[in-house]
Amino acid sequence: MRVEWLSVIEKIAGKIAPGRAPSFMEAHVIKALEVIGSGEAVGRIRLSKMLGLGEGEARTLVKHLRNEGLIEVSRSGIFLSEFGKEVFSDLRSQMGKEVEVPESSLTVGPFNTAIIVRNVAHMVRKGVEQRDAAIRVGASGATTLIFRNKRLIIPGVSDDILRDAPTIQDLLVSRLKPGENDVIILGSANAKQTAELGAKTAAFELLKSKER
Repeated sequence: MRVEWLSVIEKIAGKIAPGRAPSFMEAHVIKALEVIGSGEAVGRIRLSKMLGLGEGEARTLVKHLRNEGLIEVSRSGIFLSEFGKEVFSDLRSQMGKEVEVPESSLTVGPFNTAIIVRNVAHMVRKGVEQRDAAIRVGASGATTLIFRNKRLIIPGVSDDILRDAPTIQDLLVSRLKPGENDVIILGSANAKQTAELGAKTAAFELLKSKER
């Protein structure tokens, strides 16, 4: 299932038929699964607001999720199907839930979202790829941290610059609970939704590189 959930999300966000590509991205699909998988009944209007998409875009996304067998739609709302639950469970095993963090010396914007990606430290070079992925979707950038030897480090930087940000380091470790060789990506932007979008996009790109 590990490779499958990545390809399913890519397919939903990509061109499924000739013509115009969907206006949403992989990060929107991941967020949609999180919202729908929360256990609360959700409708298209609420989903569109939480994703920052127009109602027409949200309707198209719901259609694609349904076509791939990930959701069921009833009068009471939208729910994950059994297959959707499997996909979401596997997604969550590799990409943790996001955590909002305050602005600090580690961030590059007023709004910041941290996401943990499990056991992918070996795929990180200097964090440039994650930064660029976040910028492509409108974020100000992203900071990549690796958890190694019980502490967070910035790849390619020999100095312990997190020494100057002990509060943010303690927050990330306590909230995200990283293990050896896990990666934490901080997406930064001028808006909350964009910071989350940037972090999720960077995390998804990193996981895709692991499976290549």
